[in-house]
Amino acid sequence: MNALRPSPTAVTHRLLADPSFVQAVRARDFTTVFATVCENGGSAYQIGDACAMKAGRVSTIARGEGTVATLDAIERVADGLRIPGALLGLAARPGEHSSPIPLPETDDGDDPMNRRMLLRGALAAGLTGAAFTALTDTRRSVELALAAESAPANLSDLEAAAEAYGYGYHGQPPTRVLADLAVDFADLQPYLNSPQPVATRMRVCRAAGQMAGMAAIILHDLGARKEARAWFATASTAAKESGDPQLHAWVLAREAMVPLNYGAPQAAAVLAEQARQLAGSRPTAAATLAAAVAARAYALSRHPEQARQALAAADTFMERLNADARADTWLTHGEQKHHVHLSYALTALGDTRRARESQQRALELSAPTSTMTRSLLAIDAAACARHDGDTQEACQRTAVVLSGLPEAYRTGLVHRRALDLYRSIPAQHHQEPAVRGLREVLAA
Repeated sequence: MNALRPSPTAVTHRLLADPSFVQAVRARDFTTVFATVCENGGSAYQIGDACAMKAGRVSTIARGEGTVATLDAIERVADGLRIPGALLGLAARPGEHSSPIPLPETDDGDDPMNRRMLLRGALAAGLTGAAFTALTDTRRSVELALAAESAPANLSDLEAAAEAYGYGYHGQPPTRVLADLAVDFADLQPYLNSPQPVATRMRVCRAAGQMAGMAAIILHDLGARKEARAWFATASTAAKESGDPQLHAWVLAREAMVPLNYGAPQAAAVLAEQARQLAGSRPTAAATLAAAVAARAYALSRHPEQARQALAAADTFMERLNADARADTWLTHGEQKHHVHLSYALTALGDTRRARESQQRALELSAPTSTMTRSLLAIDAAACARHDGDTQEACQRTAVVLSGLPEAYRTGLVHRRALDLYRSIPAQHHQEPAVRGLREVLAA
């Protein structure tokens, strides 16, 4: 194996102690890596031989006219140049911890075994000046390593960006918000590719979970169900690694709304219950959202008692939420959002009086720019009219909503909710003028 044969190009301890070289390795800047190895006695032919590449390709990369992109090639570079896997965001390479190949220019004093023996020897004589010096040197070496891997300077900016996206569309087309969000999400990748202190890694994963979850919300709103589920899966992976069960619960509760809104309420109930288990019994935004989504799922799947129990739990949590958790964002659970969920669940349960009360309160709390939310509430109101027997009023109100929407909002979730209302109308009414009018608007 490449990792087990001698290599004249193996990077030296001196290079691994050079901050600029280590930074290039962490950034996977192979132009700098190859050029530096060549400047320190290696050659393109030797690098190519060690890394199973053509010498011409090595030269091209060293000149900045190419790069190493595939995982297989990066692993071959790590093995060929004897670069510790952790520096490249890889697992420990074969031979890295057992029977290591000696590197040129090794300083015996820097060898872990020699350092261990020196420290033991100094301490064997008691807590003398030499012992304190050895202990101080040991502590400072780790302290320097911790300082060298402090949080990236712009991680706070990316965390702030994640918070800002949580405030929703603000009248912008969903596709525009999604494009901006995807660009910022991609900026997290370098931090995930390189080793970070545990606390920093958790912060990066938390921001990744939030951003991926919000991208999934937008895709869900646009009707891209398959893509939304894929982004929710990524968000779930990041949330798990962040160590934040409330974030993970939020992701699952939000994911439950995909099957909920697209015809699979029982699958939604399963996801919502998983979210409730993760969120626990404390009054958090995630726990409140999960209970509200569960109520909607149970109402649609004809389990009214479970729906009412979940509604009661959601209301109880909502009363106890603190001010931060009540903020009106995608990541929290404000009063407006709560009434949106209540409206849908109560409409499905046939409790149209309470449903209309929640619709009115949600509209009072919705900004004029909340195009999608206000449209969905109007369709909920139409569904209440349909449940109370006024099919003509229900169809006319829904047709007005669809006709008045900007083009960017006429597909996806709003269209699906209007279609669900149309499908709930018995066939014998399909030739009535108002029903035909709604069908024509939906077809358009």
